[in-house]
Amino acid sequence: MKKIIYIFLFFSQVFWAQNAFENGNQAYQKENFQGAINNYESVIASGKQSAEIYFNLGNCYYKLHKIAPAIYNYEKALQLNPNDSEIKTNLDFARKMTIDDIKVVPKVGFNKVIEDFTAKYYYDTWAWIAVVFAFVFLGFFIGYYFSGTAFKKRIYFSGMFLVLVGIAVSVFAGIYEKNRISTDKPAIVFAENASVKGEPKAISSETILLHEGTKVYVLESVANWKKVQLTDETTGWIQEDAIKELR
Repeated sequence: MKKIIYIFLFFSQVFWAQNAFENGNQAYQKENFQGAINNYESVIASGKQSAEIYFNLGNCYYKLHKIAPAIYNYEKALQLNPNDSEIKTNLDFARKMTIDDIKVVPKVGFNKVIEDFTAKYYYDTWAWIAVVFAFVFLGFFIGYYFSGTAFKKRIYFSGMFLVLVGIAVSVFAGIYEKNRISTDKPAIVFAENASVKGEPKAISSETILLHEGTKVYVLESVANWKKVQLTDETTGWIQEDAIKELR
């Protein structure tokens, strides 16, 4: 009986989330952007998330000229679908509306090569790729086991080896990408004006003044302060309620 109840609750939740998503789309088409936001965010609050939902949310906030939440949601969408050109384009448009012009210090070396490769997919996607490779490996193994000739066995054995390499690469890429995201801890400035201090104290001297929509990276926390690093590698302390982390 309990299983039936759980199944019913699961499907009703999925149906409700889908209904809210469709209502959000209809509201957006009618240019009721706040109504669309309410529907999309209710879907996320229910535990469902996707690149499409965050992308649509970004579009709504962009239409309302709310730069920080627009950039935040585009960034969330890009985390889930790193190769989507439309998300990247809209994110670039939103960034052009920010006040701060922070230079980006490019990463170099072997780590840059690895990051460029692993960042092609979200870590969940790498996990699914590994699962697909595992099923392919099983197919090659069955073919190898039931092959009647040495030639076919060599072909299937070679295929098994290549697929194993694919599994290993996918698992490594997924783990590396998950660790990178958790280590980088990017965040978006939501406060209209946010003072970055030299120390985690209100009376400390100001290093730089940031504005809404600027992207920073959280390094550590002390009380209600966050030590952040900008894309030009400038570091300082900012009050935690001035930013929102891209978890």
